[in-house]
Amino acid sequence: MQILDRRLNPSGKSLENRQRFLRRAKALVQRAVREASQDRDISDILDGGEISIPTGGLSEPQFRRGPGGIHDNVLPGNKTFSEGDFIPRPEGGGSGRPGAGQGGGDAEDAFRFMLTREEFLDLFLDDLELPDLAKRRLTAVEHEGLRRAGYSVSGSPVNLAVTRTMRLAMARRMALRRPSPRAVELLEEELAACEDETRRAAIRAEIAALTAKMRRIPFIDPIDIRYRRFENVPKPVAQAVMFCLMDVSGSMSEHMKDLAKRFYMLLYIFLTRRYRRVEIVFIRHTDRAEEVDEETFFRSPATGGTVVSSALEAMRRIVQDRYRPQDWNIYAAQASDGDNSYSDGELTAQLIQNAILPVTQYFAYLEVGEAGAHDNPVMPNSALWGIYDRLRSDGAPLAMRKVSTRSEIYPVFRELFQRREGKPAA
Repeated sequence: MQILDRRLNPSGKSLENRQRFLRRAKALVQRAVREASQDRDISDILDGGEISIPTGGLSEPQFRRGPGGIHDNVLPGNKTFSEGDFIPRPEGGGSGRPGAGQGGGDAEDAFRFMLTREEFLDLFLDDLELPDLAKRRLTAVEHEGLRRAGYSVSGSPVNLAVTRTMRLAMARRMALRRPSPRAVELLEEELAACEDETRRAAIRAEIAALTAKMRRIPFIDPIDIRYRRFENVPKPVAQAVMFCLMDVSGSMSEHMKDLAKRFYMLLYIFLTRRYRRVEIVFIRHTDRAEEVDEETFFRSPATGGTVVSSALEAMRRIVQDRYRPQDWNIYAAQASDGDNSYSDGELTAQLIQNAILPVTQYFAYLEVGEAGAHDNPVMPNSALWGIYDRLRSDGAPLAMRKVSTRSEIYPVFRELFQRREGKPAA
């Protein structure tokens, strides 16, 4: 059972305080969702589950009439204290609150409740946004919408056009000169006041003629009835393609691939919440690149050196052949340990700057490493990081982060896609 409070300002409560309470309660729930997501796998994040928030933040502020003045209270059964006695402090330093002073510290009850899959994802992705969400065109007709298409003489009673029906009925009555009930009433009043029998007979005949004409010309005729008509029209929807680029050379361990997979999964979940249609292209590379399926992308072993430009060239070719930038929102996420052939640096920079960034909405580079690898502040940057960092310093729209543990995936993802100040929610 769900209870929805749709009151704008309930009696006895301040609207400003109520809105402040709702914002505080939502912040508590969002924080609980983020903390719960830290210990989940990517497959588990698609499910809802039980979360808990402290009960201390659930009381809605309101004004109450408090006691005023000085009162003398007589309490029956008091055999211990007299006026002026000091009441000793409770043992254990308790303050009278439930659970206080027990178990070595203050305890606070938690309010537990269940969230559905949709509710969990809405809260998890609530304050995130995609840059340049709307493309120049909306394509890929996936469903049809309804559009008003005039009126018809037949249809469902729920689609009855009352205003149009009454307008046509009035026009028909005026064209056929249908007598009005007021004209008959005036003749009846005249008949009641008339004493001349000849005139009275003429009035009765006129009333009978008008009444007969009114019956022949009904107030509403079936030919007057009109129904609103609707027709199906193709409705375009936004579509996106997500390119997953990953180095699968011998230097990429299973731990690094697992970090990359978690980031890709989060990005895909995020895209599906913003677009009706999302396609994924997996490109893996060593010294040469190939488009593969997901199973091969993450699990099939590969050997060879590392040439990053081969993956960028493969992406450029696929975009040119299948995904026109005018019709598709293109996102790319690249995961690598940072290795790259020294001779490939200049070509990689040219492809990124001239071929990839101009057609993509967003390009994120995730450098993965073994646990604790990025904690050393004196550790030099990798070859690929240096190339991208130089391009970013020159103003290229690149997002770059380093991760080495699973717990860093969620914070990095939120940092990359956090809502910018001054921009509306997507």
